[in-house]
Amino acid sequence: MKLRYYYDTSIDELYLEILYEILHNVGGCDVGCEAGQLAMLSYIQDAFKISNDKHKELLTQAEAKEPPELMLNVELVEAKDLVPKDPNGLSDPFVTIYLMSNSSHRYNTSVKSSTLNPVWEEYFSLPMRENLQEDSLCLEVWDFDPAETVKEKMTKMFEVKGVKGFRKLMKEIAITASYGKHDNELIGTANIPLKSIPASGMTMWFNLSKKSKLRRQGVVKVRLNFSSEKNSQVAAQEHRHLLRIMLLHELENSKVAPYWWCGNFSGPAESILTQHVAQSGLSPTENALAQWSVYCSLTVDHPLSFALFNMLLEKITKPLQSGLIKEEDVKLFWDGAKKLLPTCFGQIRKLRKKTAGDNTVMKTLREVMKILYKLSMLDVPDSVDLFPSNVYGWLRSNDKGRLTIHEVLNQAAIQGASDWFVHILDNNECKDKTEESRLQHLIRVIQLVRSDLQRAIEYHDRVFIEVMNFPYSKALYGLYESKIASLVEPEVIEVCKSLKRLNYSEGSTSSVHLAGGLNGATGLGAPRVEDEPLAMGTTLFELYLALQRFLTLGQGLNETDWSSYAISKFHWWFFGGVAQWLDIAAYKALTRIEKAVDLDPLTVIDSSVKYSSSAVDTLQIFYQIKIFWTQLAWPDVEGSYTFVAKIIDDICRCCVFYSDRMSGRVDNAGRVSTVFEERFEVTSEWCVAINNIDYVRQSLEPFVEELGMDDIIQRLCECKSPVEAQRCKDTLQCVIANAIDTVKNKIVEILEIMVKKMMPSITRFLMEGAELLHQDCSSMDRVMRYLEANLDTLYQQLNNDNFSRTLDIVWEQLGEVLYELIQANLEKGKLATRIRLLRRRYFDKNKVSPNSNYLLFRHRKAKITRYIDPRRLTKSAAANLDAKRRPPSFFSNLHECLKIMIRSFRQDHKDIYSSETLKRVEYLLKLHGMETRELIHQYHLERWQEQQAINEPKMGILTVRAQFIEDNLKLEILNARNLVATDSNGLCDSYVRVWLLPEDSFANVMKPKTQTHNKNLFPLYDEMFLIPLSHEQRRVRDGLLHFVIKDKDMFSMSNAFVGEAYLSFGDVPDTAAPISSLQQQHLPLTRPSAIDGDAIKALESRQGDKQAREFLKKQRQKMPGKQFFSLS
Repeated sequence: MKLRYYYDTSIDELYLEILYEILHNVGGCDVGCEAGQLAMLSYIQDAFKISNDKHKELLTQAEAKEPPELMLNVELVEAKDLVPKDPNGLSDPFVTIYLMSNSSHRYNTSVKSSTLNPVWEEYFSLPMRENLQEDSLCLEVWDFDPAETVKEKMTKMFEVKGVKGFRKLMKEIAITASYGKHDNELIGTANIPLKSIPASGMTMWFNLSKKSKLRRQGVVKVRLNFSSEKNSQVAAQEHRHLLRIMLLHELENSKVAPYWWCGNFSGPAESILTQHVAQSGLSPTENALAQWSVYCSLTVDHPLSFALFNMLLEKITKPLQSGLIKEEDVKLFWDGAKKLLPTCFGQIRKLRKKTAGDNTVMKTLREVMKILYKLSMLDVPDSVDLFPSNVYGWLRSNDKGRLTIHEVLNQAAIQGASDWFVHILDNNECKDKTEESRLQHLIRVIQLVRSDLQRAIEYHDRVFIEVMNFPYSKALYGLYESKIASLVEPEVIEVCKSLKRLNYSEGSTSSVHLAGGLNGATGLGAPRVEDEPLAMGTTLFELYLALQRFLTLGQGLNETDWSSYAISKFHWWFFGGVAQWLDIAAYKALTRIEKAVDLDPLTVIDSSVKYSSSAVDTLQIFYQIKIFWTQLAWPDVEGSYTFVAKIIDDICRCCVFYSDRMSGRVDNAGRVSTVFEERFEVTSEWCVAINNIDYVRQSLEPFVEELGMDDIIQRLCECKSPVEAQRCKDTLQCVIANAIDTVKNKIVEILEIMVKKMMPSITRFLMEGAELLHQDCSSMDRVMRYLEANLDTLYQQLNNDNFSRTLDIVWEQLGEVLYELIQANLEKGKLATRIRLLRRRYFDKNKVSPNSNYLLFRHRKAKITRYIDPRRLTKSAAANLDAKRRPPSFFSNLHECLKIMIRSFRQDHKDIYSSETLKRVEYLLKLHGMETRELIHQYHLERWQEQQAINEPKMGILTVRAQFIEDNLKLEILNARNLVATDSNGLCDSYVRVWLLPEDSFANVMKPKTQTHNKNLFPLYDEMFLIPLSHEQRRVRDGLLHFVIKDKDMFSMSNAFVGEAYLSFGDVPDTAAPISSLQQQHLPLTRPSAIDGDAIKALESRQGDKQAREFLKKQRQKMPGKQFFSLS
C-alpha cells in the first residue's frame, strides 16, 4: 500500500537518482558491504519492483547525466609522538593539506607551540575533480620556526635540552648568521588515496614518514567523508523513502522473526544506502533521524529489534538535547516515538507471557527500558500528544497535566498485574461454596500472586531499577495487596465468626482445666471432637501463614511505608480464630501426652539419660506449640501478651496433666506378696516416672523464655508503662512459678507415696530390732538389706536432687513413726497416773472398780486419738497405740537401731538427713532409753540450761566462788540478794545447802550447809568449804553444783523452798591461786515453773519406778499450791 503511493513520478525520480549514484560510486566500499555495480543494480530493481523495460529506460537516463560535484571534508583532530625539531626537545607543529591533483591549492592549520602532541580539531572542505579514483590527499606536518636574529637565538641557550638540542641551536645560529633566516622544518608526511575512503566516511590514525628517516616520525588523527551540495530536506526525504522500500524488501526476503531484525541490510542494500547518504550530503544525525522515523513506523506491523532503536537514540539524543536539530525534524522524531512507545509498553504489560529468566526475554526487557529511559530524558514539545487516548485506552488521566513516561510505565506495570490477577481468578474458580473450599481457594490465589511477585523480584526488578529507577515489584505489590485484602478480609471475618468451639465428652479417668480455652473445665478421658473444627482451624491457619509470607514480601519491597498497606493489619481479621487455634493446639497436646504416657514402657531411652520416651514426647509436643507461636508472629504487643499468656497457662496445665497421668501409671507398681509377708519394693518404673516429671518440670522455664516473653514485656513497657509491663510480667511469672511448684509437689507427693509404701516394712523391722537387738543379730540386717536394696535402686535411677528428696522423706516419715511411738508410750504413762490418782480419791488404796478402769481407759484413748494427727500415722504406728508400755531398754535399743541406720547412710561424717523431726526423735529415744538416775540428772541439766537463759532474776541472786585444787573442790558461799520473803513478817530465815550432781556419783561426798541467817533478805553467808573428791569424781561428765536456799521454820515439819541455782563443773576454774583472787559468780535463783520438759515427761512415764516417783514428789514440794503434773 505505502509502496504504491510513490509510483509514477516520485518512485521513478527516486529510482533514477539511485541508479545515477550507483553509476557514479563515491569512495571505497565499507567493510562487509562490498558489492559490484551489477549486483546493486539488480538488487535495486527487485526492491523497487521495476520492470526490465522501465529499468533500461531509467538506466539510460542516469548514464546521460553529468557526474555529481562532490567535496572532501577533512577534520584534523590531533597528532601524537611527533619528532622534536627545536633545541628545547619540542616542536611548534602545524599541518598543510592538499589534493595531489591540485597541489597549488593548500590549506594550513594553526601552529601549536612547544608540544609533541598537538590538538587542532580544525575542519577543511576540498573540492574534488573527476579523477576521483586516482587522486589522493597529502598531509604534511611542519615545525614552525619564527624569524629571529642571532641575538634572539642566543637567548634560548638556557632552554636547550641535551647535546642534540645544543647542536640544533648552534646549527640554527649558524644558518641565521649566514642567510639571515631559518626556514620551517618538515616533521613528516602522510598520503591517503581517496579511493580508500569509504562512502560513509572514516576516522583513522596515519603514520608520518620522512624520506631520509626509517623510523616513524609520529601519528596524526584525521576524520574524512564526502558530501554534496543537494538540499538537505529533499535528501532526507529521499533517504526515508529509500529506507522504507529497501527495509520492506529485506523483511520480505529474509523472513526474519519478529523483534529480531537489528539494522543489518544485505551487502548490495548497505552499499546503495551508504552511497545515497554520501552523495546526498546527509549528516550522521540526519541519517539516524531518517532511520528512526522509518523503523518506528514499520515496527508497528513488522516488529524490529529494540536494540536497533537504542542504537539510533544514542546518535540522536545529544543533538536533540543540544538543540542542533531543526523543528520539523524534532516533530518527525516524536512522531516516530509515538508509534514505538505502544510496542514498548505492550512488552511490559505482557511480560508474564514470556519465559521468566530467558536470556532473550531479559535482553529485550533491558532494551525496552533503555528506550524509555532515553526518551524520558528528552523534553516533549507541547504540540505532541505522546499518549493519545485512542491508543492508550487503559491509561488513567493525570490531574496535574500530561502524563510522563515514568507515570505511564507505572500504569502499564499495574495494568499488566491487574490483567494477570483477573486471569488467576478466572482459571482458579472455587469448586464448591463450603467454607473449607473457599479458604483453600484463597490460599491458591495468594500463592499464585506471590509466585508472580517472586518472578518479578528475581528476574525483572533489577532491570527496571537499574535502567529506569522504577520499583517494578513494589508497584505490582501495591496492586496485589489491595485486591487480596478486599478479597480475603470479609471471607476470613465471616469464617472466624462461624467457627465451632471444641467440645469434649466427659472422661472417666482425669479432668483437665484450660484457662480461656476448651470451654472451661472439661473431661479428657475419651475425647470426642468432630473433624470439622480441627480441619477448619488448620486451613484458616494455613491462610494466615500465606498472608503472613505475602506481607513479609511487601515489607522487604517497601521497608519505610509498608504499614500503609491494607494487608498490613491482616492479623486482626484472624483475631477471633487465634483462640480456636490455641484450643486446637492444647487439645492435640493433651491427647498426645495421654497417648505418650499410655505407650511409654517406662524404660530409659538411652544409657546417658534417666527418663523415658513420654518425657521426650511431651517436650516435643510443647515445642510444636512453640513453633506454632513462632509462625503466628503476632505483631500487636497486647494481643501477643494475651495469647502467650494463654499458651504459658496451657503448657503449665499440660505439665500438671502429664504429672497426674504419670503418677497414675506407677501407682500399683512394686507390690510383692509372699507366703510370709507382703511388702513394697521400689522398681525402676517408679524412678523413671519421677525423672520424667522432673525432666518436664526443668524444661518449663527454658521453654517459656523461648516464647519471647521478655521481648513482649519490653514492648509493653515502651507502648504502655513500666508499671503495667511489670504487673503483666509478675502475673506470668506467678503462673509459671505455680506450675513449677505444683509439679514439684507432685514429685514430692509421688516420693511420699513411695516411701509410705516402704514404711510398714521399715517400721516392722525396726520394732523387731528394738525388741531383739542383743538376742537376734539378723534383725537389723533385715531392715538394712531392705533399705539398701530400695535406696540403691533409687540412687542408681533417680537424679541427685530427687534422691536427696527421697532420703529426706524417708527420715521424715521414719521420724514421725518413732515420734508417735514415743508419744503413745507417754500417754499410757500419764493415763496410769490418772487412774491411780482417781483410785485414791474415789476408792480405797487397794481396790478399784474394773468397769470404772475400763471406762476411764476408753475415755483417755479417745483423747489420745484426737491428740495425734491420724494423717501422720501409718498402720503400724497406729497399732502401737494399743501396745504395751515400753521399758527404757526398748527405747535404748531403738535408738541404737536408728544410729546404726544413720551411720550406714552417712558419708564423709556428714548427716545425710535434714529432718528436724528425726533429730528430735533421736534425742527423745536417747532420753527415754536412759536409766532413771540419768534422767534425773538430765532434768537438772535442763534446769541449768534454763538458768543460763535468765537475764533478769526475779527470785534473787546467790554469789559464790569456787575452784578446783587438784582433786579438791574449794567453795566459798558469799551472800544472797533480793530473796523472796517466805515468813509472815516479810523476811526470810535462809540457809544454803549444796549437792554435787549426779547424786549417785557423789553419794559419799559431804553436802555442805551454811549457817541460818534470820530475818534477812540480803544474807551475808561468807562461809568456806573444802570438799575432797576422788580422781574419778573430779572428772565426772556434766557435773553440777546444786545450790538450794531454804527458809528454816522452827515449828514446821519441813523448811520452805526459796530457790535454787546451778553451777557447772565446766565453769569452775582449776587453779591453785587464792580463791579471793577469783571472780565472783552471780547465780540467779529459780523455781521449777514449766511441765513440758522432756526429762520430766520421761520420768512421769515411769510410774512403776520408785526413784522416779520420789524425785517427782520432791519437785512437787518446790511448787506448793500448784498441780505440778496436770493431765489437762
